[in-house]
Amino acid sequence: MAGVAAVNPVREIGGALLLGARAVAAARRVPPRLFLRELRHQLDRLAARSAFLVISAMAFFGAVMITIANAQARRLTGNLVVLGPGYFELLLREFGPVTSSLLVAARYGSSSAAEISSMSVTEQLDALQMCAGDPAADVVAPRVVAGAIGIPILCILGTASASLSAALTALYAFGVDGFAFVDPRFIDAPDFLSAGAKVLLCGLYIPLVVAFRALPARGGSAAVGVATTQAVVAACLGCLVIDVLVGLAFRALGM
Repeated sequence: MAGVAAVNPVREIGGALLLGARAVAAARRVPPRLFLRELRHQLDRLAARSAFLVISAMAFFGAVMITIANAQARRLTGNLVVLGPGYFELLLREFGPVTSSLLVAARYGSSSAAEISSMSVTEQLDALQMCAGDPAADVVAPRVVAGAIGIPILCILGTASASLSAALTALYAFGVDGFAFVDPRFIDAPDFLSAGAKVLLCGLYIPLVVAFRALPARGGSAAVGVATTQAVVAACLGCLVIDVLVGLAFRALGM
């Protein structure tokens, strides 16, 4: 509980922004070959190894949402099909980006935080600095680029999985037209812009806040556990804050 209570979303976002600026400035000194090699490794860990979790979890999420929608439709309209276009818009704009980001924050965030904090407590990062390296460039920057690329891809896969699951559940469980739940009649450009902004910001934020929490870890295995817990909590809370802020911004712009 102490690790959770120590997480301050404002501090985490500010620290992530400062670390991001430092990583951008330092990454220019890394040889492109080494940077691309580490980027491929992080993309494999973030995107490829998280794909099954995101796709399967979002499929269950889509089926559960349709089950709940069916119960509500029977009480209010008596026709589940009329909820289809609205469901698809809500999934594309809100649930798809946020839920996919939270799943990645939990899986990749914990793995990356444990790795970075272990490197910190075993003084590997100190050795890197003694060899003229910079953790912001060699450790943080490839993870941030991988997040900006991988999380949008996972969001697309997860949203497609939830949409297909909803359509199949509606068709085979409730005997209604499943294609109504992939009806894009309510979808417009602001929906894509909002979803894109959320996944891109979450993709940048998750690796940054994980590194921000893991880099200062000192003291042994207990410090690794505390840093990992705080990193995952900060990443998940930050994704929710990003969702709210982006939603309010688009609302203020009339979008």
